[in-house]
Amino acid sequence: MAENSKTSRDQEEMKENHSQHKIYLDYNATTPVTAEVVEAVEEALRDAWGNPSSSYPAGCKAKQLIDTARAQIARMVGGKAEDIIFTSGGTEANNMVLLSAVENYKIPAEQSHNTANGTLPHIITSNVEHDSVALPLLHLQRTRSAEVTFVPVSKVTGQVEVEDVIAALRPNSCLVSIMLANNETGVIMPVSELSQRLAAISQERVAQGLSRILFHTDAAQALGKVEIDVQELGVNYLTVVGHKFYGPRIGALFVRGLGQLSPLLPMLYGGGQERNFRPGTENTPMIAGLGKAAELVSSHCTVYRSHMQEVRDYLEQKLQEVFGDKIRFNSRFPGSNRLPNTCNVSLLRPAALGREWLSHCHYLLASVGAACHSDRGDSPSPVLLSSGVPLDAARGAIRLSVGRETSREDVDLIVQDLEQAAQALEEKTRMCRN
Repeated sequence: MAENSKTSRDQEEMKENHSQHKIYLDYNATTPVTAEVVEAVEEALRDAWGNPSSSYPAGCKAKQLIDTARAQIARMVGGKAEDIIFTSGGTEANNMVLLSAVENYKIPAEQSHNTANGTLPHIITSNVEHDSVALPLLHLQRTRSAEVTFVPVSKVTGQVEVEDVIAALRPNSCLVSIMLANNETGVIMPVSELSQRLAAISQERVAQGLSRILFHTDAAQALGKVEIDVQELGVNYLTVVGHKFYGPRIGALFVRGLGQLSPLLPMLYGGGQERNFRPGTENTPMIAGLGKAAELVSSHCTVYRSHMQEVRDYLEQKLQEVFGDKIRFNSRFPGSNRLPNTCNVSLLRPAALGREWLSHCHYLLASVGAACHSDRGDSPSPVLLSSGVPLDAARGAIRLSVGRETSREDVDLIVQDLEQAAQALEEKTRMCRN
């Protein structure tokens, strides 16, 4: 009786205080902007309001900030400043790559050394990509602008397997696009291994008069959580998304040997900014903020990663202690690495939708999966189902992604919150049965 009384008091105390204290665990959806980034944006708004193409002081200041940011982003990914193009965000960057690959394939054979012209270009991707890759490819497929193969990820490892991608290659294959890390499971894909295989195959293909195979990775979820080096990854293109690593909502695209080793064609035409690849007067304040966010990652990524992994592991330990076999961890795959901050977990007993579990929480701010799928309703995550997660578990899943400042104290409160939410669901189920 005393124990039950104590539990009741704890729950009442939670109810009294929940409106004053929320804990955000949806950092894979978006991150808050750091004070240093805000300061960089404010400085640019105040001092660099001029057109970067102009020669007067405010314009020169804007140009200087843009050049600095370009170098900061290049340093973060281990590339060269001249290989960085600024974009409005990850969606535009991904679309640029996909459309460039298709258009480049259509260049006359004598210019592209592509004897497969006359056939549609073929692009290979996985079946767990972000919508900004999957939906443009489906559009290209529907309009008969390209052939697309969606390679299934392994239901054992959660990864796209290198051999499956290689087996999908055709004479008209021109691009492979595989995300660096999945936003729902956190699984890190074998991009380096795949790039090595593709590079060797591309050499043989060029000797046969076939097109080279370009390689793109969307690194939105990995940046700021794990160290990234484009030389090690060996990719032609890498997508950068600022709001995933405490920066503003713009993006950038790394293009190895821009316009030479790796083709890039503009989606827009205008004043010639960004060397004609992305025209339009540059958004200097947001670019400056993105550069500052990249600088922080370059300086502190090891610390960020270590902290997030320690807190995430503590979160999973506490969940296991409290719930035991009533939950299922959906982001643990044997033989696969995952992001240090990501935990995907399902409530199995009482059986409930992930949305319902979250709705009974007082403190926790999280999601059932990718923010871009918020209109999916109660349908289970296609990513989880594709990764081998059982249907019931996929329906009951929530994604908990910790951040740079998430603490063990936050975890203790969240686990208690999830426990009382599960108890509320259990009581609701009992009442319905009666």
